[in-house]
Amino acid sequence: MVAKMNMMMIPPSHIFQILLTLSVFFSMQILTHIEASSSSKVEHLPGFQGPLPFELETGYVGLGETDDDMQVFYYFIKSENNPQKDPLLLWLTGGPGCSSFSGLVYQIGPFAFEKKEYDGSVPSLVSRPQSWTKLCSIIFVDLPFGTGFSYAKNVTANRSDWKLVHHVHQFLRKWLIDHSEFLSNEFYMGADSYSGIPVPAVVQEISNGNEKGLKPLINLQGYLLGNPITTLKEINYHIPYAHGMGLISDELYASLQRNCKGEYIDVDSKNELCLRDLQSFDECLSGINTFNILDRYCKDDSSLWRRSLTQELKKPLRSHLKLPELSCQIYGFYLATKWANDDSVRKALHIREGTIGKWERCYTTDFEREIHGSFEFHVNLSKKGYRSLIYSGDHDLVVPFTSTQAWIRDLNYSIADDWRPWLLNDQVGGYTRTYSNRMTFATVKGSGHTAPEYTPEQCFVMFSRWISNLPL
Repeated sequence: MVAKMNMMMIPPSHIFQILLTLSVFFSMQILTHIEASSSSKVEHLPGFQGPLPFELETGYVGLGETDDDMQVFYYFIKSENNPQKDPLLLWLTGGPGCSSFSGLVYQIGPFAFEKKEYDGSVPSLVSRPQSWTKLCSIIFVDLPFGTGFSYAKNVTANRSDWKLVHHVHQFLRKWLIDHSEFLSNEFYMGADSYSGIPVPAVVQEISNGNEKGLKPLINLQGYLLGNPITTLKEINYHIPYAHGMGLISDELYASLQRNCKGEYIDVDSKNELCLRDLQSFDECLSGINTFNILDRYCKDDSSLWRRSLTQELKKPLRSHLKLPELSCQIYGFYLATKWANDDSVRKALHIREGTIGKWERCYTTDFEREIHGSFEFHVNLSKKGYRSLIYSGDHDLVVPFTSTQAWIRDLNYSIADDWRPWLLNDQVGGYTRTYSNRMTFATVKGSGHTAPEYTPEQCFVMFSRWISNLPL
């Protein structure tokens, strides 16, 4: 009653002023929320001729206790077919510590860098006809923190396997709240390389969250992984693979087997014979691009494309800064750095000013590897009946298809559709086998570590059949 009397005693002009102040206050609260989770449509990109022939959205999703603790930047491309009904895919790249921008421009997105000498202008972009966005909508995220345009108050404290798992899960649920029109779409996780470690954990966390009643409910259907690191024992398959591909002699292979007894990772420093053989092995492969043994070997970035056997999975990938040869595949990494650090590009992408200094495609410093293998997650997800596609470029020496076949075999599921070739234009595109746990394994003939980058047409056909629930 007192409050009512006091309000009645306030002059009308003052009441108007109070209401105006309250209006400004609540408007600021709304703007703060928008800042925490914002999205913008992008119709033109520097380097791309004309308006974009697909729908691109960029934005930020805030994580953490306060809005500005952690901001995840993302690229979202709507399906070019039927976005209302087509599946939704969230893609992660490996490293560890590389943004899924790599997947966007080098592997499965609707545009790519034109391979031509950098002349100081904005690098040119061209359409990719085999974009997976012709079949589904895809979210590409700048995670883990430290990569791309995502930013955080404390980057170092948020860089580990489990932090990445939690961040992806939290990002997805928040993104779907802001994009509720996609809640009913089938959802899949996709990844390659090192992300074969965290992504099965992400899928399990999403599944567990659904079972606990976390909102919004995610229509999780399965996951796909390309040349995925899984057991952290992949190095032990390098030598038999190299022998099978004719990269080392029968005699060296026999000596390696005899002296190292199949263990090439934790070698006893006193085992001089094994170490000698490993040195010989290293010398034989010194001119081989281990990510694709058929591809050109480039000295320009030997730290990225050539590492000794004992260091292959222990040293992370780095953003390429030195100018490589145009004929080298890594030239694209150089173009990406030039493109993303251009002011006109940042403006077009709606990057918040002052949040990011130098753009890094991969940021590998201080990343903590806490998950020592993802096999158990595959076991759990198989029991829950989720679909999965595990594919391997068959000329990858970093994660040989033989190492992937081995852990799939250890799942001990019966074979539903036995080993057979899958065809593209009446030619063998690779080989496949399907298991009773709804897991499909496929090789991609002639392809490397990031298979869609090397053989886009084959991978597009493989993916289109699988995502449509058709046999390969």
